[in-house]
Amino acid sequence: MSENRWAPPPVLLAVDLVILTLRDSRLHVLLVERGVEPYRGALALPGGFLNNPGESLEQAAHRELSEEAGLDAARLHLEQISAYGDPDRDPRGRIISVAYLAIAPGLPEPAPGTDAADAHWVPVEEILHRRLTLAFDHVDIIADGVERARVKLEHTALATAFCETPFTIAELQRVYEAVWGVRLDPRNFYRKVQGVPGFIVATGSSRRTARGRPARLFRAGSRTLLNPPIVRPGRPETGEDS
Repeated sequence: MSENRWAPPPVLLAVDLVILTLRDSRLHVLLVERGVEPYRGALALPGGFLNNPGESLEQAAHRELSEEAGLDAARLHLEQISAYGDPDRDPRGRIISVAYLAIAPGLPEPAPGTDAADAHWVPVEEILHRRLTLAFDHVDIIADGVERARVKLEHTALATAFCETPFTIAELQRVYEAVWGVRLDPRNFYRKVQGVPGFIVATGSSRRTARGRPARLFRAGSRTLLNPPIVRPGRPETGEDS
């Protein structure tokens, strides 16, 4: 009697990175121009295959970010977004990609390397509004990464990291507007921010605005998790206006 042995289908494992930052008060994502097939010349997220069986997913993510964009991944906090495994997502075969997110202020210009012909920062709205065509399913991955970043601003004090200390509430509001992609009512935003204990702390000084009015100055408080959260306008669970 012959044995029936199950042969697992060949599946490759890769990582992709959604790296976000603010540039000129707009949310940008890091993209590379692919220097190899498939999709040679197309824009894509930095990423690639695991190098060897002993390499972890996070090690691969750090290595690919350094190799393809010249960024020091050690200064970034990477968190997993999701795994993407549609059978037709890659013309080379069955490839599952684990995507990572990092969002940080002051990230430098990238320097392309390995199989990336170029690397640069691209405004997120250009991708979310489908004005640019990306390789693979990277538009969907970016959309998921941006949504994760928007949720992080609702529940954490991350936004203060993008403000130079001391900052005004108007400057903090511009960070939320850039990441959320919405305009906020200044009075409602002021009320929400002031309603979160320990989020920001007044310095006791002020700065003249462009209109000549004094604006109070603040610094980041001790809270890293916001309670209550600062929820985006239009979220179903709030029913609040901006």
